[in-house]
Amino acid sequence: MSRKVLYIDDSVSMRQMTSLILGGAGYEVVQASNGAEGLEKLTPDIDLVITDFNMPGMNGIEVIRSIREGEVARSVPILMLTTESEAEKKQQGREAGATAWMTKPFDREGLLATVKKISDSVDF
Repeated sequence: MSRKVLYIDDSVSMRQMTSLILGGAGYEVVQASNGAEGLEKLTPDIDLVITDFNMPGMNGIEVIRSIREGEVARSVPILMLTTESEAEKKQQGREAGATAWMTKPFDREGLLATVKKISDSVDF
């Protein structure tokens, strides 16, 4: 059984590229183009959430807070995948409940290693 990843990013090209990488490694990827859509697609069978920081309407920090405060997947690991690298923003991510932080651009091996590391740290 493959692990199911919810990937939230307003960039179509980023969603496509990241989904190809994850799909090629055996993950099932559910895509969402913004935070609200991502929260709608969050189901108990989601094993990992990946979210961008900068998105219109609801940013990644707000997405993480909503997930952590909700009932559906409160303990799911969350990877912030973003161009943001400032210490202050990373601290906001930690405080909101992000499991890990990765900056764009990234390489295939780095993404897969990070996803595996945070996925393996959680019992499914």
